Amino acid sequence: MTAPSDLDRGDTAAQSDDIVYPAMIPFLLVHLACLGAIWTGVHWQDVALALVLYGARMFGITGGYHRYFSHRAYKTSRVMQFLLAFLAQASAQRGALWWAAKHRHHHKYSDTPMDVHSPKHKGFFYAHLGWIFTPKHDTADYRTIGDLTKYPELVWLDRHYYVPAIVMGFATWALFGWSGLIVGFFWSTVALYHATFCINSLAHVVGRRRYLTGDDSRNNWALAIATMGEGWHNNHHAYQSAARQGFRWWEVDTSYYIIKIMQGLRLVWDVHEPPASVVRNEQRLGTKVIETAAAQLAASFQIDKLTAQVRDALAHTPTLAEIEEKMRQASENAKTRVEALVANIHLPHIPTTEEMRQRAANMFVRTPSMDEIVERARQILIANVCTRLAANPA
Repeated sequence: MTAPSDLDRGDTAAQSDDIVYPAMIPFLLVHLACLGAIWTGVHWQDVALALVLYGARMFGITGGYHRYFSHRAYKTSRVMQFLLAFLAQASAQRGALWWAAKHRHHHKYSDTPMDVHSPKHKGFFYAHLGWIFTPKHDTADYRTIGDLTKYPELVWLDRHYYVPAIVMGFATWALFGWSGLIVGFFWSTVALYHATFCINSLAHVVGRRRYLTGDDSRNNWALAIATMGEGWHNNHHAYQSAARQGFRWWEVDTSYYIIKIMQGLRLVWDVHEPPASVVRNEQRLGTKVIETAAAQLAASFQIDKLTAQVRDALAHTPTLAEIEEKMRQASENAKTRVEALVANIHLPHIPTTEEMRQRAANMFVRTPSMDEIVERARQILIANVCTRLAANPA
C-alpha cells in the first residue's frame, strides 16, 4: 500500500515554488489562539502541562520523525512505530511519511538550489516556514520511503495527519479546561513549530562547524537545549544515521538519553552510534562532499580575472613558429637574447597547490581529506579557465 507522489501528479500547481499565503491561515489561527489566555488566565498547572506536552511531542519529532522515520537510527516494533508516529503528528507538523520524505530530500540536496529549505538559496523566511506553504511541497515523493509506505497504518495516519493533534487537543480541553487547552496545548504547539523550524533555518546560519559536510550545517547549543539534541546539527550532517547527535559527553542530547532508556526497556534496539573515527574527525570524506567542497574552493577565486590574465598573456606570447623565424633571422648573439626572452616569458598566475591549500584552511574546518579537496579544486579551476577561453578566445 503506497501513498501518492508529487512526481506522479504532474499538475502545474505541484511544481509551483511560490508561497500561497491563504494556506497559512490555519497556521496563523493557531498562533492567534494563544491570545485566548487573556480571558482564560494562566495558571501554574497550565504552564506545567505546556512543558509536558512540549517535551513529549518534541521527542515525537526528534526521536520519531527525525531519528527513526527519516534516518532509521534504531529499530522498534510495529506497535511502537505507530505510537511514535501518532505522538509526532500530535505536534500538527504533517504526517510521518511526508516529514521523512521531505527530510531525506533535504539531506540529499542540502544547501544546494534543490534543497527543500535552504537559507542560502531561498532566504531565512522561506527556510524557516515559507516552504511549507508552497504547492510544490504540499505533497512528497513517497517513492523515497518505500521502507515506510509498506505499513498501511502509517499510510492511513499520514493521510489523516491532523487526527492525532485534534485528539490531543480535545483530550486536553476535556481534562484541563479552556486554560489547559490554550496554554497547555496551543502555547506548546506554537513553541514546537518554531523550535523545529529553527533547525531548518538558524542551524544553517548561526553556530559552529566541527566537521566538513559540504553544506552550511552548524552546531548550536541553545537550539540543542530547545530541541532536545537536534541543535548539534553539524554533528548530525557528519554522520546522519546515528541515534546520538551530541557526540561529546558535554553536548546535551535529551532525545538520545530517552532512546537509551527505551533500549534498556527493550522497546527499541539496534541503536546506531557514531563511529569513533567520525567523532574524532579522522574519517575520510565521501566523494560527494569532496566534490562539493572543491567546487566551493574553486569558486572562491576570481575566474573572470584569471581568464583575462591568461587571454592577455597568450595574446602577447609569441608562438613557436614566430620564435623559430626570429631565430633564423637573428645573429648568434641575437639568438641568445631571444632564448633568454623565451625562457623568461611570464605566463599568467594560476594559484599553486600550496596557495589553494592555505585558502582551504581558512575556508573549511580540519579534515583528513584536505589534499583531495585542494587537488580537485585546482583541476576545476583550470578546467573553468580553459572552458571560458574556448568559449571566447578573442
